[in-house]
Amino acid sequence: MSKKNQNTLQRIWSFYISGFHNMSGWGRQVWLIILIKLFIMFAILKVFFFPNFLKTNFETDRERSDYVLEILTKPKE
Repeated sequence: MSKKNQNTLQRIWSFYISGFHNMSGWGRQVWLIILIKLFIMFAILKVFFFPNFLKTNFETDRERSDYVLEILTKPKE
């Protein structure tokens, strides 16, 4: 990574860090709620509602890829 890109990334990082440090208490609460909701959506719901269909129904990578190819290339009925 070049010095210019690194300097730009450092300036962007410091911009956001200073913004979070100067944020009001209300803003921090909103961000906490957002982070909790994201955790619930991506960690907890994925485990319970989106099982790994290909892992559980097929033994090998070859079987999985054949199934996906078949589903993607099958004409609509």
